[in-house]
Amino acid sequence: MIAQTWPVGFRCLLLLALVGSARSEGVQTCEEVRKLFQWRLLGAVRGLPDSPRAGPHLQVCISKKPTCCTRKMEERYQIAAHQDMQQFLQTSSSALKFLISRNAAAFQETLETLIKQAENYTSILFCNTYRNMALEAAASVQEFFTDVGLYLFGADVNPEEFVNRFFDSLFPLVYNHLINPGVTDSSLEYSECIRMARRDVSPFGNIPKRVMGQMGRSLLPSRTFLQALNLGIEVINTTDYLHFSKECSRALLKMQYCPHCQGLTLSKPCMGYCLNVMRGCLAHMAELNPHWHAYIRSLEELSDAMHGTYDVEHVLLNFHLLVNDAVIQAHLNGQKLLEQVNKICGRPIRTPTQSPRCSFDQSKEKHGMKTTTRNSEETLANRRKEFINSLRLYRSFYGGLADQLCANELAAADGLPCWNGEDIVKSYTQRVVGNGIKAQSGNPEVKVKGTDPVINQIIDKLKHVIQLLQGRSPKPDKWELLQLGSGGGMVEQVSGDCDDEDGCGGSGSGEVKRTLKITNWMPDDMNFSDVKQIHQTDTGSTLDTTGAGCAAATESMTFTLIGVVMLLPGIW
Repeated sequence: MIAQTWPVGFRCLLLLALVGSARSEGVQTCEEVRKLFQWRLLGAVRGLPDSPRAGPHLQVCISKKPTCCTRKMEERYQIAAHQDMQQFLQTSSSALKFLISRNAAAFQETLETLIKQAENYTSILFCNTYRNMALEAAASVQEFFTDVGLYLFGADVNPEEFVNRFFDSLFPLVYNHLINPGVTDSSLEYSECIRMARRDVSPFGNIPKRVMGQMGRSLLPSRTFLQALNLGIEVINTTDYLHFSKECSRALLKMQYCPHCQGLTLSKPCMGYCLNVMRGCLAHMAELNPHWHAYIRSLEELSDAMHGTYDVEHVLLNFHLLVNDAVIQAHLNGQKLLEQVNKICGRPIRTPTQSPRCSFDQSKEKHGMKTTTRNSEETLANRRKEFINSLRLYRSFYGGLADQLCANELAAADGLPCWNGEDIVKSYTQRVVGNGIKAQSGNPEVKVKGTDPVINQIIDKLKHVIQLLQGRSPKPDKWELLQLGSGGGMVEQVSGDCDDEDGCGGSGSGEVKRTLKITNWMPDDMNFSDVKQIHQTDTGSTLDTTGAGCAAATESMTFTLIGVVMLLPGIW
């Protein structure tokens, strides 16, 4: 009863002492060795020695004393030592691999949600504000956001091309419904001519260029970030199943299973001995350490830089505002565009038709566009920050792997008798080498030769992705004020951070306000009751479809809006 209450460590110490005593007096039976051999499913116990005997046929577990091992047992132990090593590696890397793979999946899922949300914002904008063209625009909106997703997740698509395709397809709709409204052209050839003319007549001003700039700056870093995470998983999977040299395999066998041959089934290797073996076996893997450290640092730098118009969340969720600005820009220059299109495409042969109406759910139309308030903890940027903070703990993972395995899994605790490769001793007396290939020249336990082509390939991949990550880490200058036009028309001055290709959908704390100066641009058949507002903050957007008209206007007046949507004649 008393024996059952002894601490486990004390009982192990007692057993080690008994084993040491048995060793010094000579092992009388191989029963424990046979049991452990069978328990590990290394093979049948038939033919195994019942008692120690001479073993001159052994190749690694050589001893002058009688042994409990046969040549076949030694071969089985060699396989077991290799399997044990792979298991140790997989166990050591499991938390790191789970961290990266879980976050890679979470980031992809979040991006998919953002793309769908941005697509819904844009669709509802057309449905609520430009209802007559909503159904015709649906296919172009869907194609655009499909291309956004394909690009983000690694497909070979060009952002400049799909941005241009979207605005090319938008121009015929704007022309038919806003610039020359009331009837719909029956000629597909004429619509195609208008589409092709878009880049010549620039109906949307510099907005397509701004969209290209925002998409390029935000999508490419996110795409590279995801690709880098997938490479991280590939690196870990490769090192988990690394092939070990013959010298290493023999050293692992000698360290882990040769004691069994002398009946020392409970012994553990000395710490110094374990470090020499593991540092020798993992010398090539340790060469990954500076590159792995640089990989994590580059991920961190890119993540830190992905804010404002470099933040894909900001860009996608504010895309619909730029689309609205583009439509307004074309309408304001309608007469000029009408003349330009007539010169390029001629006057159309037109037949009056009824444009299909938006088929969105009425409750969505009634309540307009709303964004659920997002907690700061839920943003993509904060998720990236949490991930990087966790990943930073693994910066020296490959450099300290050998030491970690010995300290946590393999070596005997300080002060306990331990195996030195030949016998049970109080301490290991050989020189202990450092990590890495260069340090192994004096390793007494493992001879390390040449380089490992698999590790070299991984290093090359890490170098490549580090270059990509560093190349996608923007260092933006202070963004300048945005000028949308000159002379008569619309001039937009923005407080906050913007440049020539950026929209300001709100970032940071508080609301970003836009000041519009309206000069003599209004068509004769439009009044200020047709102007309504979007209220936008950094936590969400509300499209107010019930707002009252503005106060009386002078020929030149200035007013402040928090975003703007204009409902133009003939489209509500």
